[in-house]
Amino acid sequence: MRITKAKIEDAEEILALQKLAFQSEAALLYDDYGIPPLMETLEEIKTHFRSHIIFKALLNGKIIGTVRAGEENGVCLISRLAVHPEMQNQGIGAALLEEIEKYYGCERFTLFTAAKSYNNIHLYQKYGYKVFKTAKFGCGAIDILYMEKYA
Repeated sequence: MRITKAKIEDAEEILALQKLAFQSEAALLYDDYGIPPLMETLEEIKTHFRSHIIFKALLNGKIIGTVRAGEENGVCLISRLAVHPEMQNQGIGAALLEEIEKYYGCERFTLFTAAKSYNNIHLYQKYGYKVFKTAKFGCGAIDILYMEKYA
């Protein structure tokens, strides 16, 4: 496996992977398919290429993982960490997270995840992220944890 910066030509494959990865989470945890990673369009992800860095994890020429981040006021905002369901729990998400942290030399990194996303929470805590805020998403059915890490 290798991790490289994604190109706009990868947008369609990244979006398909993202929808696949988040679909199982939506079904198992919330039975809510209206979550933002599943609703994102190809045009929206292409727009993110102008304002974010997007990394991809490749295995045998296929994208098996992705993450994106942007910087705002010296804070790195990480989002859309996704790994192919058949490849999860093999260190790919951790490698992508590490790559984003190396790329951005920020003092503070933030991300968010659903409170029921136990595997995600475990990964983020393992890498030093701590909850600093909670919020409700949508009609209040989903609790969101905002997590941060200081370099």
